[in-house]
Order: sequence, then structure tokens, then C-alpha cells
Amino acid sequence: MRTPIIAGNWKLNMNPEQTAEFVASIKNELPESSKVESVICAPAVDLDALKKAAEGSELHVGAENAYFETEGAFTGETSPKVLNEMGIDYCIIGHSERREYFHETDEDINKKAKVLFANNVTPIVCCGESLETREANKQEEWVVGQIKADLDGLTAEQISNLVIAYEPIWAIGTGKTASSEQAEEMCKTIRETVKDLYDDETAENVRIQYGGSVNPANVKELMGKPNIDGGLVGGASLKPDSYLALVNYQD
Repeated sequence: MRTPIIAGNWKLNMNPEQTAEFVASIKNELPESSKVESVICAPAVDLDALKKAAEGSELHVGAENAYFETEGAFTGETSPKVLNEMGIDYCIIGHSERREYFHETDEDINKKAKVLFANNVTPIVCCGESLETREANKQEEWVVGQIKADLDGLTAEQISNLVIAYEPIWAIGTGKTASSEQAEEMCKTIRETVKDLYDDETAENVRIQYGGSVNPANVKELMGKPNIDGGLVGGASLKPDSYLALVNYQD
């Protein structure tokens, strides 16, 4: 059985003080990690405060991005090696905002995945199509292409341990949500792609999240689908009550 994983993506929000206050308000009400894995992915400037505040709780800590080099003359970037030294569990890579605003390519994301694994940080690899691609009925072709490129050269063991987040771009921050059927259809396609690239066992092991305006009102329906193992949540993860409702969706 795959353990469900609900990960908040705070994007460019929160300062260290707000981070500590947020964690203090939720840390005693999180589900056991064996039941649902609760994750917060925060800006780099908040990671130290987040890690310290989460100590002794069920909360797992993630970064929102990292570079594909561990050190050197790369001003403004975040080192996977340092994330590991800090005890960071996860790192989002390939988010549509990184692809669009910072022109990251599948090649970049693939290199990031490899160096994150080399430094014992689990990647959350994002994929998803634009509204134009979906309206042209080419969404499966697009996402399968992303998955093949992003995972190229990774081992079956690595794939079994990473997280894939399907985020249709047209549903991110728009208030629109893919129907549970649309989300399930694409998550199933992603799992079948992993099966074609690797094997049945690897496909059954990999956890696939849905992201795109996930909130307490729709999380239970989405999580009820057989190929959806979690949510990558933006705005709804910024308020303690909302975040707790998401991670405790089974109650």
C-alpha cells in the first residue's frame, strides 16, 4: 500500500516567524506518518525555521527548488547538498511556475532529480499541461513526454521512492480544479508510463499526487481515486485550519 502524501507548497509566502507560528499551531494535530505523510515545502529562507519548529512532530519538510550543482559560482541558487545537511526530506522540481517564469527545461529537471537523489533528498517531480494543450486533446502526449524526459536515467529503485505531482497548469491558482475523473485519468496514464519505462512493481510503488486548487472541500473525493496518492497544495496550505483539514481528510 502506498502511503498518502499531502504536501503544502507555500510558494513565495511566509517569513521565518510566521513559519514557526504556523508549525506550532498544527504540530500536535497531524496524523501519524504511517497513515498520511504531512509535508510543508517552504521558501529557502524559511527552511531552517521550519525544520526546527517541526522537530519531534509528524511534519516532513521540503524545499521548493534546488539547483543541479551542489556548490560553485551559481549566485542565488540552493544546493541539494546543503538541503541534505539541513535534514530536508523533499524538494519540488519542475513546477509549472519554474518552467514558465524561469524557463526551466525537462533536461534541467532531470539533472536536478539525479543530484537530489545523490544527496538523499526525495524529488517531487511536477508535470502538467496548459489549457491550450488540453483543448487540443494532446494532454496525454504532453505529460507522457514530460515524464519520459524528467525521469530519464533514473533507476527503478529511485522511481519507487520519488513523488510525481500532476498539476494541470490551467487549474493552478485559478480556482478551477480538474474533475476527479480527469485527475484520475491522467494519474493513471502517468502510472502506466512508469510501468512501460520500468515494471509493474515500480509503477505500483511510485506515489502520484494531484495538484491544482486542491482544498478541504474536494480533497476526499480526489483521494478516493485509485491512482491519486496525495495532493500538492498551494493556497489552501497557507492557513493552519485548512492545512489540517487536508492532511486529516480520512477522519
